Amino acid sequence: MFKVLLKQGNARRCEFITVHGTIQTPAFMNVATSAAIKGALSAFDLKEIGCQVMLSNTYHLHVRPGDDVIYDMGGLHKFSRWDGPILTDSGGFQVFSLASLRKIKEEGVSFNSHVDGRHIFMGPEESMQIQSHLGSTVAMAFDECVENPAKYEYAKESCGRTERWLERCKTEMTRLNSLDSAINKKQLLFGINQGATYEDLRIANMKKIAEMNLDGYAIGGLAVGEPKEVMYKIISAVEPYMPAEKPRYLMGVGTPGNIIEGVSRGVDLFDCVMPSRNARHGHLNTSKGIINLNNQKYERDPLPIDPECDCPTCKNFSRSYIRHLFKSKEMLAMRLCVMHNLYFYNNLMLRIRNSLEEGSFDRFYNENVELLDKRI
Repeated sequence: MFKVLLKQGNARRCEFITVHGTIQTPAFMNVATSAAIKGALSAFDLKEIGCQVMLSNTYHLHVRPGDDVIYDMGGLHKFSRWDGPILTDSGGFQVFSLASLRKIKEEGVSFNSHVDGRHIFMGPEESMQIQSHLGSTVAMAFDECVENPAKYEYAKESCGRTERWLERCKTEMTRLNSLDSAINKKQLLFGINQGATYEDLRIANMKKIAEMNLDGYAIGGLAVGEPKEVMYKIISAVEPYMPAEKPRYLMGVGTPGNIIEGVSRGVDLFDCVMPSRNARHGHLNTSKGIINLNNQKYERDPLPIDPECDCPTCKNFSRSYIRHLFKSKEMLAMRLCVMHNLYFYNNLMLRIRNSLEEGSFDRFYNENVELLDKRI
């Protein structure tokens, strides 16, 4: 199911074999929160730009259109027409973001929908049931994501609750996969490491959840406002306690530089809304750093977004034209730019994998970790 092909330092080149296809890692998972990439990209567009994994959100799909609707339509793969691996986030982070509307208890979380205000209860069992309805490749455990900075005692209490919830998730996932009605009887379960920015809590939590022999492990609760140096410190502290024979996922991260740093610390999988969100506002990744296409200097620029890029946008359109589309508020501007940024991220992962295979990751790291995050 998961093979470590080679290592360079802590960086790993692996294959993650799933019922919906093999993922070459390190890999970036493209965020399609409601089963679509914001910016008007379809599943077929994702194939064209080299995406390996689509990530969708349990909470959002439960609220709209309803996981029962998606189940009746044959599951998330048939519904969206994406035929590769899909990871579904548990909804825990969305519950965290609805802080003023939620109440956390041992059983689960009660909160109000951000769409219509209706009451919703979600606990470990409910999250697993929704994700089983969706039929995703990988289901994420239901956890509590605490804010940073968090008080030590609350973070410790939250870790204990997350561990107990994880045990319930595993039990429920085993039951659901045994049902004849399950869309994906081989649905995988990833546990999530929590503990805010406290190394001792993080390590203790990782040791505990590693004992549960899950299909993979994620580091959650980072990239939510803490300095990046703190994030890197926590990853380095936790990594030695993550099972080496299982995939490792850093949730919600991040910039190209963040990803390169994460790979150097042993992370295999990443996701972030940043490339698509930035693209919709004209902030674009290039091989020389980040450009803002809204700037006046691009008004008569005949070059593509990135002369070194082979994406469909860069092959066909100039900076001048795309800037005009933004100024004219044409939807095509967002589509072309989201396509470019997601291609850039997926191609970045390919370059990282190639550098690992060639034994040149250290050089790749030194040449790109600061360059690619620089604003031009």
